Amino acid sequence: MLLKKPIETSEHTESYYAASASWQTGYPEFEGELNTDVVIIGGGFSGVSTAVELCEKGYKVVLLEANRISWGASGRNGGQLIGGLGQSPDSFKRSIGLDGVEAIYQMGDEGVDIVKERIKKYGIDCDLKWGYCEAGLTPRHIRAYKEWAEEDEDIQLLDKSQLREFINSDLYLGGYYKSNWGHLHPLNLCIGEAKVAENLGARIFEQSTVKKITYGNNPAVYTDKGLIRANYLVVCGNAYLGNLVPHLDARILPATSCIIATEPLTDEQIDQSLRKDVAVCDSRTALDYYRLSADKRMLFGGLANYTGLEPSNVVAIMRAKMAKVFPVLANARIEYKWSGLMAVAFRRIPVMGQLRGNVLYVGGYSGHGVAPTHIMGRVLAEAVEGNRERFDIMSKISHVPWPGGKLLRRPVMAAGMMFYKLIDMF
Repeated sequence: MLLKKPIETSEHTESYYAASASWQTGYPEFEGELNTDVVIIGGGFSGVSTAVELCEKGYKVVLLEANRISWGASGRNGGQLIGGLGQSPDSFKRSIGLDGVEAIYQMGDEGVDIVKERIKKYGIDCDLKWGYCEAGLTPRHIRAYKEWAEEDEDIQLLDKSQLREFINSDLYLGGYYKSNWGHLHPLNLCIGEAKVAENLGARIFEQSTVKKITYGNNPAVYTDKGLIRANYLVVCGNAYLGNLVPHLDARILPATSCIIATEPLTDEQIDQSLRKDVAVCDSRTALDYYRLSADKRMLFGGLANYTGLEPSNVVAIMRAKMAKVFPVLANARIEYKWSGLMAVAFRRIPVMGQLRGNVLYVGGYSGHGVAPTHIMGRVLAEAVEGNRERFDIMSKISHVPWPGGKLLRRPVMAAGMMFYKLIDMF
């Protein structure tokens, strides 16, 4: 399989989301010098959500984005609005205690609530729909669902025939349904939240890459054309930060995921594929995820890899994956395809902490970021305000650098992913 580096520009990738965006941001490039309460690096969900939370508290905020608001993973992802923060917090009981475990479970639920409430409060048009199914391919998956249902009363278990009422496919053995998770248009959510932050007083600058950071109790950031000094700096660039913050770069691994979008489907095609308008993920390590757009296109994603590259024949590969689930869509016209980078943390839970002085950071959502980014934005705003309880819980989770360093971490992770793919297969 030939791999290539996706062609990137400072404008949005040629995705269905960009083509159906509710408006095009046009914030200016930063020039000159500014003093502010908080400067935020990164115009994705984490940065924008943090800006909204801080502005609601009355802080003066400046947000810097290297490209366009929601240019990275926030504007390219599958759009699944799913609770939790990733890895089960029980794995970290030794370092955060039982109270910390319970707090992380609560934060996982709160992330979804923040998105729901913000959309309603500010009238953000982003095609929010409720309903989520997880689909199992092995008996191991089905056993896991039964265990989860004992802990989560919102999980409705589905046997093979019941699942077909939602997903008309022969591929799955069963699954579960949650009515309080769902899906949305992620780019429209993020640019809508940016407009909210702007209306609340935030100053937003695009095409403004941060070149240098000065750490300390009054940190500063330097762009090509300017300097901003602040009481706090919040770093939210995630998979697209590069080596700007080496401590964070060592602890997250940019991984590629790809999505295709079909032409709008007929009612007959929908009845023979995704019968209910729900978001879907399967339970493999390298999972497929899919849903219907507002105009009834199948948005089908997956093909995760750790090279940072995409296959040269991504449409053919993704079409074959989609046709395996839904044979009726084998010949559906593909009108959009795109890829993007997600930041994977070694422990599969967001990496949050503090560097020298008043410099806070977050990243590493591991492909699970729509809801978690929003609760992390709230936690960061709480920390700036002086309420560090939840921030300290997250920062106590030890995140080791990826094994192998810059040179070997990708092949090491690729080998590990192949191991788990074999487990899923057999």
